Parts: sequence; C-alpha cells; structure tokens
Amino acid sequence: MQPRPWPRIPEATVRAARAAAGTSEYPLAMRVRDELGELFSDAEFIEAFGVRGKPGWSPGRLALVTVLQMAENLTDRGAAHRVRFGMDWKYALGMELDDPGFDASVLSEFRTRLVAHGLEERALDLLLKALQDKGLVAAGGKQRTDSTHVVAAVRDLNRLELAGESVRAALEALAAAVPQWLAGAIDVPAWGQRYAARVDSWRLPTSEAKRRDLAVTYGTDGYALLRAVYSPNAPGWLRELPAVEVLRVVLLQNYTRTITGNGREVITRREADTDGLPPGRWRLTSPYDTDARWGGKRDTFWNGYKVHFSETCRRPGTQPEPADATVPRPNLITNVATTDASVPDVAMTEPIHQALDRRGLLPGEHYLDSGYPSAELIVSSATDFGVTLITPLLADHSPQARAGAGFDRTRFTIDFDREQATCPQGQTSSTWNPATQRGTDTIVITFATATCGPCPVREQCTTSRTRRRQITVHPRAVHEAQRAARADQETTDWQAKYALRAGVEGTIRQGIAVTDLRHARYRGLAKTHLQHVFSAVALNLIRLDAWWNGHPLDRTRTSHLTRLEHALAA
Repeated sequence: MQPRPWPRIPEATVRAARAAAGTSEYPLAMRVRDELGELFSDAEFIEAFGVRGKPGWSPGRLALVTVLQMAENLTDRGAAHRVRFGMDWKYALGMELDDPGFDASVLSEFRTRLVAHGLEERALDLLLKALQDKGLVAAGGKQRTDSTHVVAAVRDLNRLELAGESVRAALEALAAAVPQWLAGAIDVPAWGQRYAARVDSWRLPTSEAKRRDLAVTYGTDGYALLRAVYSPNAPGWLRELPAVEVLRVVLLQNYTRTITGNGREVITRREADTDGLPPGRWRLTSPYDTDARWGGKRDTFWNGYKVHFSETCRRPGTQPEPADATVPRPNLITNVATTDASVPDVAMTEPIHQALDRRGLLPGEHYLDSGYPSAELIVSSATDFGVTLITPLLADHSPQARAGAGFDRTRFTIDFDREQATCPQGQTSSTWNPATQRGTDTIVITFATATCGPCPVREQCTTSRTRRRQITVHPRAVHEAQRAARADQETTDWQAKYALRAGVEGTIRQGIAVTDLRHARYRGLAKTHLQHVFSAVALNLIRLDAWWNGHPLDRTRTSHLTRLEHALAA
C-alpha cells in the first residue's frame, strides 16, 4: 500500500450528489467530508500494510466506510453496496460515479489488519485530535462514564453442550488439516454419528442419568482424541491447532481423570461442591470465542463482553457558547473500553483515566455510578490524574451498619497520630496493625478482651466469640476521603450535581438503537473492541452532524415539564 492523499471529489459526483440533496440538508457522509475533509489519512494506517504486492484499497477511506457502516448499521455486503451505488458515500470518498468500489471481503481483511497491528483505536484517536484542533473537546471540564452488557456472537452453551461441541470443533479442525491421519486415529463411522451435527442442534436427554452418561462419553472421547494428538507418531504441529488447545482446556476445567489401583482410567465430570470449578474469569464458555465469559449485573446474565463509554458533559448554562452558536455543542464520546463480562466496573476506572490521559482529555470531574469507585480510587484519581470522582460510595457492609442498630465503624474515633481508636463507651484500642488484605493496604484495630468482655453494651458492638471488637480501616488519606465522600453524598447539593451522570444512559441507548451496541458482530475481544470504537466514532459524527445542521440532540432523559421550563426560560 502506497499512502496517497484522498482524491478530490470529481465534479460529476459533486453535481449529482448536491442535485440529489436539493435544498434539504446534506446527508451525514457528505457533511463529514465537507466539515472534516481527509479525516483518516492513509499514512496513519501504513504500519498494517506491506510495501510489495498488489495495490490495496486506501485504508483511510476504508476506515471512513467502516464508520458509515456503523452509522447505518449495515453488513459488509450492505456497506460495499452503498459504496457502489450511494452518491453521498461516493462524495465522501472522492469517487467517480462509475467507480464499482470493492468486494465486501476487503472490509473483513481491513479489520483483521487493524487488530493484528494494534490499531483498534486509531480512528477514534484521529477524530478526537481533529476535534481538539477545532476546540470541540479539551482536557478539564466534566465527563461521565457508564457500561452495558454485550452478547457474544456465539450460542449459549451449558457445560454438557460445551464439552461435546469442543470435541466436535477439534474433530472438524483435524479433519480439515490431516484427514488421512485422523482416519487412522479414530473410528470415523462411530464418531461421525456422534459428532456430525452441532451438539446444540438436537435435544439433549431429559433423564439426569442419561445426561451424566453423555457427559462421560464426551469426556472419554475428548481425552482419547488428545492422546492421539499428543502421541509420538502424530505430527507435532497438531498440538498447536487452536481447536485442539481449546479442547484441552475445556476438559481440564470440566473433568477429572484418575487412575484406579488396577490401572483403569476413570473420567468424571467436575462438580462444583466436591471437585471445584475454575473462577468465572478463566472458564471458557464457547470453543469458537475463547474471550467471551459469563457475567451478571443485577437481574441480567449474559455470555460475552462489557463496554464502557466515556463522554463529555456539562450542566446547561455553566459554560458560555460561541457568539455564532445556534445550538449547544454536542456531548462527544472520548473513550471506549471493552472487557469480558466477568471484569467488574471498579477495575476499569484507572485504565479509563490512563486512556484519557494518553489522549490529553482527562476531565476535571468524572461522574460515575457506584460500581466504579472505591475509597482508594478517590484518592489515587486525584493525586495521579488530577481527576475528582463525583460518585456515590457503597455503604458500610458491617453487620451493625446493615442492621441499622449497634455501633458501626462511624461510631469509633480514629486517631492516626496516636495509632489508636476510641469506642462509643470511651475505651481505647489495644493493638494497631497495618496489613494487606486482598492487595489493599489496611489497618486492623483490635480492642482487648478485658475491655470488651465486661462492657454493658457489648452485644450492640460485637458478637465475636473472642468477646472483643475488631475494626478494619483504610490508611489515613483514604479513610478521610471515604468519610468526606459519604458525608457529601447525603447532601441535596451533591445529589443535584450528581444528576448530570444520568445523561450517559442516553448515550448507551443511542448506541443500542443506532449500532446494535449490545450484540457483538465479531468473535474475540479485540474485534469486539474494534466494533465498539467504530460505533463511538459513528455516534460522534451523528451528533456533530446534528450540531452542524442546527439540530440539538437530547442530552438526558429530560421530562416534558423540564423541557417546557427550558423553553419558557429561553
């Protein structure tokens, strides 16, 4: 690929596209070309392409095609069709009217190249850089973040189906790679009868005994196949086939294999209460997408991923608009993060700040729901990134706090200088021990048994068998930040300020309606993240298009009464 500037829009294409638009507003594709010009230059993607071979299609223009594809929620074939027949797309890409475009498979190859060379976020980086130059996004100010679930592009399988389908997938891969070797390694007719059709395409036995027998059959077949693959007579490279490695891991996670005293091999399925199962973050859920995981949030359970969107925001009337502005500037997405479904939101707060810092777009205030913060993150976000977290902290989960009776930790006075605590009865602690719990620095404070034992209110303080109270607190800076945050979030001023966070749910809803955000188009974490990045770029361009045309979009789920109030005030 030789990087070249985008071609000028041919005169015939300009006349035809503008004539078709008439006096109405230009379509999104035409407006993007007019306002942003060569948004994605070929040179930004050159590292993903070679310098020899057949000339390839412009990667910069393919990036714009992918963005427009997301904006219109098209398949690859649909996008290639729009390139061939859509005058507005030809206008944006600088194509002649009779240019046939490209084959749909080019888009798939383009995505594969981006993922292979770590360029998943390049399109969003380039758009945000252009918007920074125009003064539409900048560091400081306010931003908000929220996440939503994403269903993987594979079928949901239970453990029995997973085992059987993993054996079948490995057989299919071996049959395609080494058919002669496979014919000599297994009984093809018997195995073909069992694994010819997908395991989830027929009804499993209803009897629990028959299900157990089928599970053992799948496990026995799987181990037999692995023994053949790992035998000295088998080609060594067979072990490196992805489907074979998936089968090995699935068997390890779901079966136990023991040798009896007489040398007989016994294969049984793992049971959670007796044999133990791997943590959900490690457990494979499909032989076809090894990155997908089961996740849960409140009443929703899904197999797949989770996506986090961060966007700019502001309270109406808090910042002046340019004198020539007809509508308020749009809220724009500044970062996209994708994880598997098992990763909690709190684990993503710091990575999101790191990504925003890399782009030079760290906010002054970051609005988050209660899943993202911790007491430690409130302190580290301020010290490491200069970001103030506007977010409710989870309540104290001690038995006393949950019951709403007795003496919880807030009833104790902590003196960090003297390294002791004072209980509500005026007694002081006996020990002060810094510790590390689950990777977090803490301080364990213990009162003496001689102090707590005869206390008349001990039952309201502790039910410990040792007859003494023990409390765990954070180090001084974190402890004070936690107490201050919990006190602030009870005030009406803080609650009115925090209402700004709700608008990000509208962004999630727009992503679902426009780009089908909650369904992965592709398999694997990297390509799913690529989909989310191009979805974010598409949503930003849609919002910019509305702003360029003087049509503001709803910023939050505003009530009709509030809208009427704003209209009357204007």
